[in-house]
Amino acid sequence: MPVEITWWGHATCTVEDSGVRVLTDPLFARRLAHLRRRRGAVPPPEAAEADVVLVSHLHADHMHLPSLAALAPGTRLLVPRGARRAVPGLARLAGVRGLTVTEVAPGEEVAVRGGARGGVRVRAVSARHDGRRLPFGPQLAPALGYVVQGSARTYFAGDTGLFDAMAEEVGPVDVALLPVGGWGPYLGPGHLDAGRAARALADLAPAAAVPVHYGTYWPIGLDAVRPHEFHAPGEEFARCARRLAPKVTVRVPDHGERVRLP
Repeated sequence: MPVEITWWGHATCTVEDSGVRVLTDPLFARRLAHLRRRRGAVPPPEAAEADVVLVSHLHADHMHLPSLAALAPGTRLLVPRGARRAVPGLARLAGVRGLTVTEVAPGEEVAVRGGARGGVRVRAVSARHDGRRLPFGPQLAPALGYVVQGSARTYFAGDTGLFDAMAEEVGPVDVALLPVGGWGPYLGPGHLDAGRAARALADLAPAAAVPVHYGTYWPIGLDAVRPHEFHAPGEEFARCARRLAPKVTVRVPDHGERVRLP
């Protein structure tokens, strides 16, 4: 059975596999601090429907508490180990909304039941990214990626730079959801641009890939500053992938579009 991916924008995706809806880094805001949603409608209420939610790290555009508040009571939430200590509002929100919060570290696995079709297993893997709750705070929780294993193996990289052991730690996968940009004119360390993401793709060698983390949010007042960094990363990733990983099928969905892979 193929896996179905819906890209809602930024790093927010729904992965449907084996009767389980997996939601990644939910961000449903029209505006976040100095960032404005420039492309794609704010996701509809059904985007918040999930059996399990994966939070890759504590930055506010990935662990966005108002978006987590839209989840149904009882939704399971996987977060980096140390998240509750680093973000006190998470524990308060979980109590009010009845969310089940599980902290995980690289290498740990969690089973998520999916009714009659068996469910999935979710394994946390390392990422190379600043995992602090910015703009202040010590490093209390790591940044993570996740591998969702059901009928397919889907790697959600979160936000990460390229690192030597990525393919070895992630292991064989069928689908890769890779960040290819950001939310501003310049990418700092610990990020993948389109070219580096294509290099990661060549190492991972999945059957299919979807670029994420680009083309959604942009700083207010900077629309004319390096606009290609907002508009171009998805298609640029596809072009680089054709050269570096020609056997991989790359799909570049529009906001809210569902694709079936591999």
